[in-house]
Order: sequence, then structure tokens, then C-alpha cells
Amino acid sequence: MSSPDPQVRAARNQSTPPARGVRGPVVAVTGAASGIGALLTERLVASDEVKQVIAIDERRGECAAAQWHILDVRDPAIAEKLRGADVVVHLALDLDLETDPAARTAYNVRGTQTVLTAAAAAGVHRVVLCTSAMVYGALPDNELPLSEDAELRATAEATGVGDLLEIERLARRAPRAHPGLNVTVVRPAVLVGGTDTALTRYFESPRLLVVAGSRPAWQFCHVEDLCSALEYAVLEKVDGELAVGCDGWLEQEEVEELSGIRRMELPSAVALGAAARLHRIGLTPSPAGDLAYTMYPWVVSGSRLHDAGWRPQWTNEEVLAELLEEVSGRHTVAGRRLGRKDATAAGAAGATVALLGAAAVVRRARKARRRI
Repeated sequence: MSSPDPQVRAARNQSTPPARGVRGPVVAVTGAASGIGALLTERLVASDEVKQVIAIDERRGECAAAQWHILDVRDPAIAEKLRGADVVVHLALDLDLETDPAARTAYNVRGTQTVLTAAAAAGVHRVVLCTSAMVYGALPDNELPLSEDAELRATAEATGVGDLLEIERLARRAPRAHPGLNVTVVRPAVLVGGTDTALTRYFESPRLLVVAGSRPAWQFCHVEDLCSALEYAVLEKVDGELAVGCDGWLEQEEVEELSGIRRMELPSAVALGAAARLHRIGLTPSPAGDLAYTMYPWVVSGSRLHDAGWRPQWTNEEVLAELLEEVSGRHTVAGRRLGRKDATAAGAAGATVALLGAAAVVRRARKARRRI
């Protein structure tokens, strides 16, 4: 499957640019040296509607047109670096599957607290935060699609979701603690485009794990569309809580047909129990809570962005094709990456059975020790 020509995609979301020289906001971007931060920095630097971009990270990135400040976002000195900025986009988050959870939470929560406080002290009038549509929770009774105002029913059981829920809490509290500071929160669907998450690793598996009785619905968000949505927020074309993703969703059967990857169906008790044990004994980086997001729908409408004139450039089918191309050659079982030798020796289904079996063996061994 090949994606359409980039010029075709770009034409879907064109708006008439203002004349060069229009005075626009000064925008600061944290986490600007890599990933989404680097893409957004380049996009804002190229925009006729942005006066200047201040880039903040622990290392210097490649965008020479931005004004760089090298520091940790948890450093209170960031307040001085934000002076003169109108808007701050905070993207310095660590959601790496391999990061120690306690260290990850300390960085993400403390960093967000510091940026919000520093922005208020520096006279910034808007902060844009980026969490995830995962904060809505993946539940069997979720509406299809969810509105932005839907209750946040996620729990802290999935990778990084506890951090994101705390960031959402900080976002709600900030305008009360700092009058005059506006906060916009952007919540993307399954993010694709140079990303590595439990949900993208799902498609690195030799079989797509399907929990019996579940009814997943897949909605993706390409990083290019996320950056354009963030730009809308920066330019105050829309505010509040914003959900962003491709239009519509794909059923599990459609995903299997498009990907060419067959399913492996397991009873709920077996799948969830094995996932929990494998994570507990350190065989996999993903807690059992990640599995819920492959079982139940958490599709978002993105109505606020749509009402403001924004449209995604990518479709779910195109993003899935891009994702499959990115993960080609990688081998993941139960969330754990296998080396080429491991994958060749174990085989696709065999590796899955081996990991599930390992968890069962450990459980039996622990029971035996307790009986002694």
C-alpha cells in the first residue's frame, strides 16, 4: 500500500496565507530538538503568521532559524527564556516505553508544572499542552465517536496515561492559579510518524492479538496532522480541549484486511492475566492496561477543530499504510522487541506461545514455593 503524493494531501487542508510581514505571535516550543517538537518548530518558522520561534531543549536542534535556549524544562530559569513569548507549546514529555516509570512521571509532571508557572511569571498568555485521546479511556460503552467534552474515564494502568491525566489536571487548574493564562489541550488519537508506543508496536507482532468478545475501533493521527492542529491552537483559531485524528475509524476486520496480518484470538482472562504477569516479571515493557486500548473504542470526533476549518490531510488507511512501512522488519511479541535471531529461532506464533508459557511457568513456580 502506498500513500498518495504529498502535494495531494497538502491540498486537502490549504488556507490562504496572509501577506508576508504580518505581525504574529512569538511562540516558544519546548522539546524542540526532536520528534513532534522539531517538526512543529520547522512548521512555525516557515509560517507567515508567526513572528518568531523560541526553541527550548536540552540540546540544540537543526532548525537554525529558531532562537535556541539549552536547558531542562524543570529548571525555574526557563521563566527568563520565555519572556517576550506570547504562546508556549509544551512538548517536552517522556513517554518512552523503556523509561523507568517513576523517573518518567517525575520528569513529565514536574516539567509541566514548571512550564505553566514560568509562563505565567513571564507574561505568556497561552500555553498549549499535548496529551492523548487515551485520557478518555478505552471502554466498551464509549460513544462512537467521543466528543471533546466527554468525561475522562481513563485510569493510570496504561503506559504514561497516569502522567497525562495529571497533566490534564494541571491544565484545568492553571487558569485559576494564574489568572490571565489560557491553556489549550490537544489530544491526538493513535500517533504515527516516527513514534514508538505500545499501540504502534501492536502492528510489529506476527499476529494481531484480539481479545475474544472485544470490539476495537482504530483511529490514527499522523504527526503532520497533529502539528497542523497545534498550529491552529497557537494562532488562536481554536481553543479549549481539542481532539485530533483522522476522520472516522477502522474496524478490526478492516485493519486485518489492510495489513495482511492475521489475528490470534485469546480469552480475556488469559490475555489480561498473561499481560500482567509478563510485565510484572519484566519480560515486557507494557502493563496490562495498554491492552484495553486494543480491545475497546476510544475514537474522537475532533468537532472543535473541524468547526474552526481544520481538516486532516491523512486518512486512517493512509496512516496505517505508513505505519506498516515504518515497522517493516521489526519483530515484537507481547510488546517486547525481539532481535532478528530471536524472531528467526522462535518463529512468529512460537514466540508468542513461548512468552505466554513463560508467564504460566513463573506463576506455577511461585505457587509451588508458597506451598513449601
